Amino acid sequence: MPVYEYQCSDCQHVFEVQQKISDPPVDQCPECFGPVRKLVSMTSFQLKGGGWYSDLYASSKDKPKEKTESTPTPPPCQSGAGCASCPAAAGK
Repeated sequence: MPVYEYQCSDCQHVFEVQQKISDPPVDQCPECFGPVRKLVSMTSFQLKGGGWYSDLYASSKDKPKEKTESTPTPPPCQSGAGCASCPAAAGK
């Protein structure tokens, strides 16, 4: 069953109530019987591990691998002048 957190508008008392979703919300403080409001609090429920994703879809093992970019290699020198005068060799 969910736990709901309430705060009293009169005495500022904060308390938790475990109740079904179908139960009516609490409307009185248990200490001063003043009006209360439901608070939005952080849940302790967390999904961790390899099978849980925030987009609600599991990963497919059949997905193609991403291509990694590699540095292109310059073409071999075809001028016949040797590597000393080749602009591609100057960057090495």
